[in-house]
Amino acid sequence: MEPTILTTERLLLRPFEPADTDAVHQACQDPDIQRWTSIPSPYEREHAEGFVGRIVPDGWRYDTVYAFGALTRDTGELVAAVSSITRGEGAAEIGYWGAKKHRGRGYVTEAVRAVAHWAFTSAGVERLEWRAEIGNDASRAVAERAGFVIEGVQRSGIANKGVRRDGWIGALLPSDLGLPTACPYLPSRAGVPSD
Repeated sequence: MEPTILTTERLLLRPFEPADTDAVHQACQDPDIQRWTSIPSPYEREHAEGFVGRIVPDGWRYDTVYAFGALTRDTGELVAAVSSITRGEGAAEIGYWGAKKHRGRGYVTEAVRAVAHWAFTSAGVERLEWRAEIGNDASRAVAERAGFVIEGVQRSGIANKGVRRDGWIGALLPSDLGLPTACPYLPSRAGVPSD
């Protein structure tokens, strides 16, 4: 897929570029980002260089990962990263982090909503999944504010830095945003009393 630029009221979302290396490296020094995501720890400059110089362009080129840097429209500062990872048959997984000094302003939720809308309308996604290790309350709060429905707990569902942990899973569907889908969805009536 051709790299895409998205805009929201406050943000410009675009694929990461080599000029973002310093900002990515700085943001990823945050112990919370290193703890809750699968980035290397410690996070060295060479990791940021590889991410923006090889991983991001390859993801777009091979339709595997669409990684967006979220920058403020007024100052151009990197405030978040949001990626849609292709899982096949209309399914994708969303991942994100927020730069520490910009947290608490709703930027990550705004960016997640924009990428979700794009995934449903332009990337053929019909189910967008969110997963996070149990205890990552900030990630769960963003997912819920963005409209994801928490579906449950996956035992040993998250592998991070050589350790398997239990994880939450949630999903967002196009219908949750009032969008149509190519494939009709017929919800289960399980648990619904019969007439």
